[in-house]
Amino acid sequence: MTATTTILVIAIATALVFDFTNGFHDTANAMATTIATRALPPRVAVGLAATLNFVGAFLSVTVAATIASGIVEQGMVTVPIVFAGLVGAIVWNVVTWYLGIPSSSSHALIGGVIGSVIAAVGTEGVVWSGVASKVIIPAVLAPVVCGTAAYVATRLSYRLTKGVREDETSHGFRLGQIASSSLVALAHGTNDAQKTMGVIVLMLVAAGRLDAEAGVPTWVKVSCAAAIGLGTFSGGWRVIKTLGTRVTEIQSPQGFSAETASTATILSSSYFGFPLSTTQVVSGGIMGSGLGRAGGVVHWRVVRDMVVAWVLTLPAAGAVGAIADKGVEAFDDDTVGVVVVALVALALNVGIWLLAQRDAVTSRNVIEPRTPPRPTPAPAPA
Repeated sequence: MTATTTILVIAIATALVFDFTNGFHDTANAMATTIATRALPPRVAVGLAATLNFVGAFLSVTVAATIASGIVEQGMVTVPIVFAGLVGAIVWNVVTWYLGIPSSSSHALIGGVIGSVIAAVGTEGVVWSGVASKVIIPAVLAPVVCGTAAYVATRLSYRLTKGVREDETSHGFRLGQIASSSLVALAHGTNDAQKTMGVIVLMLVAAGRLDAEAGVPTWVKVSCAAAIGLGTFSGGWRVIKTLGTRVTEIQSPQGFSAETASTATILSSSYFGFPLSTTQVVSGGIMGSGLGRAGGVVHWRVVRDMVVAWVLTLPAAGAVGAIADKGVEAFDDDTVGVVVVALVALALNVGIWLLAQRDAVTSRNVIEPRTPPRPTPAPAPA
């Protein structure tokens, strides 16, 4: 195996590791509200999401094309540069997962690659017009658009079911949630799995193993679909807990409304090739549904922490990507540099995972158990 092939294999494996972290980090996007309202048991919910993430990855390649050619200049990018960007994205995903903050895996990936490209070749290696039109503007608009749609849908849901018994409406909306959350999972696979496909295509083109106009090979589609599906099935319970229980108290009409609005927004972005953050879309939908219910309360301190993470994602992942690139460049042999950086990143991520086990969130404690009402004491005899 030549040195170039070794680097390419390690870099592709790193891309699939990122795809796995994308899956467990973003499981909450599809299933947080469904789990919170108990429409589905936690394990069943993530299993369904994993399956639909896998299927969704095959529905389109428009977003993959955007990542492969619309963010950085293909002719100025090498495999070690993209590898370094992937390291930045993985580290940021794991850090925010540990903190339980729903940040954007998409922006982590884009930020990591941009940071490593700038560190290696300068700002001319970035397609800034593409970053602005396909990343920054959608990132600002998507949560607002989805939140507004979820707000309106929530108001309509409660108005249309006014006068109907609560247990009947809850049962109906929970059934609706199974369908709507399934669509979110399908849309998530359509949008997010493609991002890793685009990165792998970018590396294959840079290594001279694929023509720039060849499209996405079948083996790339299958491996990316499998990686994000497995990551989704692993859970991501810490982020599910935040979105499902800490932003606002979710009732079944709200969950259905938030998921329906999220699906429409994500599928629209996939159609136009925008590598949208599904996390930001779903978070906006949950906030909108919280505001849409009469008496609903949104916990703005939690929202503030999420927004701070959103703002920091691009520069933070970019900084780690730049450091990783310089780490590779510190060695005369790129192969040695890639191996050393990969091992350091692995050790760091394993350390964070071990730290998280001290207060582990699992399928058993992701939502608080319902406390049965206390019995009313019998009146004292006269």
